[in-house]
Amino acid sequence: MKMNQKADIVLSSHAVFTGLTDKPIPAYIAIVNNKIAAIGSKIEMNPFIGPDTKEHHFSDQLIMAGFHDFHLHMLMGSLAEESVFLADASSEEDAINMVVDFAISRPDDPWIIGFSWDQRNWDNNRLPNRAALDGVLPDRPVLLFHMEGHYVWVNSKALEIANINRNTDCPPHGIIAKDENSEPTGILYETASALVTNHAFNFSKERRIRMMKNFLEQAAALGVTSVNDLYGSPAMEKLQDYELFANFDKNRELTARIHLLPPLNDDLENAKQLRDMYTSSKLQVSGLKQFVDGVISGYTAYFLEPYADKPETFGETAVSPDMMKKWIVEADREGFQVRLHAIGDGAIRLALDAFEEAQKINGKRDSRHCIEHVEVIHPDDIARFKELGVIASMQPEHLGFNEEQRQNYISRIGQEREPFVFAMKTLKDSGALLALGTDYPIAQLNPMFGIYRALTRIGYDGLPTEGFNPQECLSLPEVLRDYTLSPAFGSFREKELGTLEVGKLADLVVLDRNLFEIPVEDIRDVRVVLTMVDGAIVFQNDYACKL
Repeated sequence: MKMNQKADIVLSSHAVFTGLTDKPIPAYIAIVNNKIAAIGSKIEMNPFIGPDTKEHHFSDQLIMAGFHDFHLHMLMGSLAEESVFLADASSEEDAINMVVDFAISRPDDPWIIGFSWDQRNWDNNRLPNRAALDGVLPDRPVLLFHMEGHYVWVNSKALEIANINRNTDCPPHGIIAKDENSEPTGILYETASALVTNHAFNFSKERRIRMMKNFLEQAAALGVTSVNDLYGSPAMEKLQDYELFANFDKNRELTARIHLLPPLNDDLENAKQLRDMYTSSKLQVSGLKQFVDGVISGYTAYFLEPYADKPETFGETAVSPDMMKKWIVEADREGFQVRLHAIGDGAIRLALDAFEEAQKINGKRDSRHCIEHVEVIHPDDIARFKELGVIASMQPEHLGFNEEQRQNYISRIGQEREPFVFAMKTLKDSGALLALGTDYPIAQLNPMFGIYRALTRIGYDGLPTEGFNPQECLSLPEVLRDYTLSPAFGSFREKELGTLEVGKLADLVVLDRNLFEIPVEDIRDVRVVLTMVDGAIVFQNDYACKL
């Protein structure tokens, strides 16, 4: 930067969390073009202030680096925002009434799509059946995603469109649930969901554009300046619209940086083409993603020992261990970062074993491989994260069970595994790098909810009041860095993003309150005053601004 170049914008506050220390400091920030040119006192800013410099002073409102959501699914999340939301249903009947009301309000929708039902919240705790939907919506196809996104509830019309019947075989690593008469029940697990979504997700170009705009607007309003958009299973493949994202980038319409994670499979040539194709500062391929297992609620998470309440099963791997290791070794050889969904302790161990094998065969390098979710870990594997340089990518909102859900969860995994559920602090204390995200739309995009959950580990219903495994609570400086700098490192961009430092890209957020000065219970209510990406203000809430 030329010495006489003046700042485009100067921001100041009594509370600036740069990420370099554990407490906010009073500071002024000068921004020239898209970078931070200076941070210091008012006197030190004087040389940067010219006649065209815009100044924004924020009293004691917190300025910090923009939030970087390390794990989400953009278009799936945007679709969920315009679908029927079923998390609050207390029974199957309640859920059906919500679906009917939604269907009436959307008479022209070819499919009725919903999200976030959970039979664990219902009075009978039983999985639903297609017959219940058929009774109220016999002629319109219905597709309803479970809370965790790994299985769906559909009606007979949806099964008919997808050509699923009693003679349909289960796809690899998927289950078409059938009753005692071999008829489909309307529950489809894992890859079987794609048999329906391949029909339901035939959205027009116009609708996809609208979904993308809605996502970017929401992200800006929540202070999310960077995201990692991960491959989300065969059921979501039709929503991995990289051409759409590229058009937004070309037209300078991206108000968040997007890091793409296409699927890890046996087609590395396609992956390399994508990596070469998407290389801009706003849109780039940062690695590859695949599933080692499924989820605990569907008995598809893979464990070292059987499920406590279903001892005939250990769960299962999404692909064979040998195939998974082969893919990882080959991808590692080509310089790709690999990110693996692994929830059960068996899946986490398999992922670590595969990364270790890749290291032995290809040699040690700065790979920054990641394990996603790390839900139930065996204590013997905790130290291996640091040893192998593997990042623990976790989503605090996933532990926000209500008390009934928590008890169901523990009865499923068994008491002996409970102390190692979402072991965030234990992993950090072992030297592992922890990077946080939401898994949106499985959880809401608002970073404040995840911050609160990581600090308290208290459930949605306020129980247990001391938190679920309270020894795993994190401190506020830790959580903020794990939501900014750690994801930047995990995306190989720590020299550009994640902290407020001279020379870094001007991606930052102003919050309406100083998180360090308010009760932890109030964090969930904190709002964004201003969001800046690449030196440009992409969201401003003047009502919340204390100038």
